[in-house]
Amino acid sequence: MKFLDQARVYIRSGDGGAGSMSFRREKFIEFGGPDGGDGGRGGDVWIEAVDGLNTLIDYRYQQHFKAKTGMHGMGRNMTGAKGADATLKVPAGTQVFAEDNETLICDLTEVGQRFLLAKGGNGGFGNQHFKTSTNQAPRRANPGQPGEELSIWLRLKLIADAGLVGLPNAGKSTFLAAVTAAKPKIADYPFTTLYPGLGVARIDGREFVLADIPGLIEGAHEGVGIGDRFLGHVERTRVLLHLVSAQEENPGKAYKTVRAELAAYGHGLADKPEIVALSQVDILDADARKKKAASLKRAVGRAPMLLSAVTGEGVEAVQRALMAVVTEARDAVPAPVDTRWRQNP
Repeated sequence: MKFLDQARVYIRSGDGGAGSMSFRREKFIEFGGPDGGDGGRGGDVWIEAVDGLNTLIDYRYQQHFKAKTGMHGMGRNMTGAKGADATLKVPAGTQVFAEDNETLICDLTEVGQRFLLAKGGNGGFGNQHFKTSTNQAPRRANPGQPGEELSIWLRLKLIADAGLVGLPNAGKSTFLAAVTAAKPKIADYPFTTLYPGLGVARIDGREFVLADIPGLIEGAHEGVGIGDRFLGHVERTRVLLHLVSAQEENPGKAYKTVRAELAAYGHGLADKPEIVALSQVDILDADARKKKAASLKRAVGRAPMLLSAVTGEGVEAVQRALMAVVTEARDAVPAPVDTRWRQNP
């Protein structure tokens, strides 16, 4: 499946239906008076987080969404029907920004949440509203009010419990494939992972969602390499698993490079709980393993975990460490408030 995490969309709510200019016509009633009904309200434009989606790819092929116009009023005081709504269906974790791509309109973090983006125009008054003591037969009716039109940006930030960070070829995708059913592309060259990936890891009867993002290199916050645009997908995580490859000549320096990029990106990433592991240790002998673990310990300030996703060494220990942090964070969060029917004020 192709991945897209940002899209520009144009929306317009429906115009209100026109009011009717009509007069009551019945046998034996000479002056029936006005009976024109009001126009129906135009359809609204909603956005809704739904299950089963993890990309905004659909909005690459369709960018324009318009709700239907309300039905016109009719005689016998019949009000026109409301126009049909238009609903944008997006993955949970989607944020909606105004045209400037900076002003946040809403943040849909849970499946089922809805938000009113544009309200349909009101229907016009029929001529019955304009009857007065001096004008018993008004030949006047209002048109419907126009709908709202705006351009918005959709930005997806994947919702995961834990996020994988590290330099390219640090073994992130291999670890994701080892502990989940995800099947990321794995190869021995930098930037094998071009888009974020998700998987569900299970340990001791419990589970958590793990996100893998493309590797970071020095200067990523300035656009070097793939840049840091995918870091937004680990903003919502509760813990980061920082993998440092045993192939690095200086693991401590590699660790500090990624930490500097996290700090430069901001948004609290550098302050998240972090588990550090020396990965791909199966390629090292005992002496080399000890030296590189010591180098990483000096940079981190504590002993790193040792991991090999290929042989399985340390995999369960790392999973349990992640699960412990995730469980603690879940227990500390109060019960969620149902915001399913939030409406634009």
